[in-house]
Amino acid sequence: MDYRAVYEDWLSNPYFDEATKAELKALEGNEEEIKDRFYTELSFGTAGLRGVIGAGLNRMNIYTVRKATQGLANYILKMGKQAQGVAISYDSRRMSPEFADEAALCLCANGIPAYVFESLRPTPMLSYAVRKLGCTAGINITASHNPAEYNGYKVYWEDGAQITPPHDTGIMAEVKAVTDFNTVKTMPKDEAMAKGLYHVIGADIDDPYMEELKKQVKRPDCIQAMADKIKIVYTPLHGTGNIPARRILKELGFKHVTVVPEQELPDGNFPTVSYPNPEAKEAFALALALAKKEDADLVLATDPDADRLGVYVKDKAGEYHPLTGNQSGSLLADYELSQIQAQQGLPADGAIIKSIVTSNLARGIAKQYGVQLIEVLTGFKYIGQKMLEFETTGKGTYLFGYEESYGCLIGTYARDKDAIVATMALCEAAAYYKTKDMTLWDAMLDLYKRCGYYEETVKSFGFKGIEGLAKIQSIMTSLRENSPAQFGEYHVLSARDYKKGEIVNKETGAITSTGLPASDVLYYDMNDGAWLCVRPSGTEPKVKFYYGVVGSSLEDAHEKAMAFDAELQKIIDALV
Repeated sequence: MDYRAVYEDWLSNPYFDEATKAELKALEGNEEEIKDRFYTELSFGTAGLRGVIGAGLNRMNIYTVRKATQGLANYILKMGKQAQGVAISYDSRRMSPEFADEAALCLCANGIPAYVFESLRPTPMLSYAVRKLGCTAGINITASHNPAEYNGYKVYWEDGAQITPPHDTGIMAEVKAVTDFNTVKTMPKDEAMAKGLYHVIGADIDDPYMEELKKQVKRPDCIQAMADKIKIVYTPLHGTGNIPARRILKELGFKHVTVVPEQELPDGNFPTVSYPNPEAKEAFALALALAKKEDADLVLATDPDADRLGVYVKDKAGEYHPLTGNQSGSLLADYELSQIQAQQGLPADGAIIKSIVTSNLARGIAKQYGVQLIEVLTGFKYIGQKMLEFETTGKGTYLFGYEESYGCLIGTYARDKDAIVATMALCEAAAYYKTKDMTLWDAMLDLYKRCGYYEETVKSFGFKGIEGLAKIQSIMTSLRENSPAQFGEYHVLSARDYKKGEIVNKETGAITSTGLPASDVLYYDMNDGAWLCVRPSGTEPKVKFYYGVVGSSLEDAHEKAMAFDAELQKIIDALV
């Protein structure tokens, strides 16, 4: 059936409501838009669903959410795990509460209990709730830091991490097998509640979650000593972080926490930012203006689902420095390990876990503390998978995990990155360093001095529609078939192809295994610690080029990074 026939079916099928049909009828005459909405199904991949909100097969709406949930329900029933139920959370985006309820009622109609948060909650609280309630799975309605027109649907398994093999492929197959919307089950909410299938959760998860965060505090004495001397400006960027972030800081004793008023309340239109991403400088405009007014020591921003944390820190001269996700993650890793080492000693099997595109500064930190460094594919679920391996085998102790994309996790209470615990820990670290007459920027410089001056960045290129997907694949194919030998002054020592699962030594020709699952990722190791990684985004129609260099100073590292960037741009121009 071609896209036009599917479009006509949606207009005539009594299954679809009148509001949906009215939206679609308004598209008549706009053939490109009709084609984009119906040429393919919104893909349910290893990260679940993510797409633009609207009517159509290739959009986020109640019908695509129900269909995905029916596939998940079928998988859970086949596994015989329906009695444990599914936890469901949602963020501040448009249609998030509605999508959460549609998912819950589909599960209930299949005899699977649903545990739905009473109101919006951060992503890490969903991960925690799955484990706390002993659920089979979790559903998180969020599009993270995507623009306002997007929403998404993420699936978690019983360990609290997003789905990984074999469950991801199993669920994907079941979702794909649902070909008729009329076979998707649902039921009225009052009936689901009367049958004891629909459960509302809230404080019963919030309170123990807060207690788990408090267990991660290493130096309460420093917080007590400096709580009245540290000024913090925080923005939830219209998302889910406002209540939990403020609550944990208040309960720990921090006295001066100022929230950006224009961005305090949840709003799925994100009116003060075009892109609610704490990686973006624009997202900090209001917070920085307030920080300068308040003379704040640090400025913090969580993304809409509060799993990523952006940071600016003030130096002793009063200048604010943005920290990349690599910098804030490395700073926290160093702080956490230093405190564990000082207080009880580091375990012999202790490990830092990072994604392959995260700063190699982690290697220096691991070496300094004598712990193992483990690399996994991009996606915090792979860090969660390694944590589960430690838990089930009894071999390995999780110390810290992080990604360059502004996400980390302290502790093992959850299996996803947590900006609330990161907010807490950075404020604690600020208090600790303040007792030593140091700022967080001083601590960052000290870390570089001890472990090496690393600079990393990422360049992203977005492509839309069918042609865009083809272009992304063309770029990956071209690099795979014509593996570069040099990037500027740097020579490629080895090339990793994670899709093929092999590492080719460019000097000897020897081929070894990557030791990681297959993924469409290319990675080039170069002399003097330089590297480049290329991968399509798992959540957006983009291809990303990550790279890093090492210098003898901050200035030297920056000069090398700029030179590398210029050479890389030439290659990208030829590809794009």
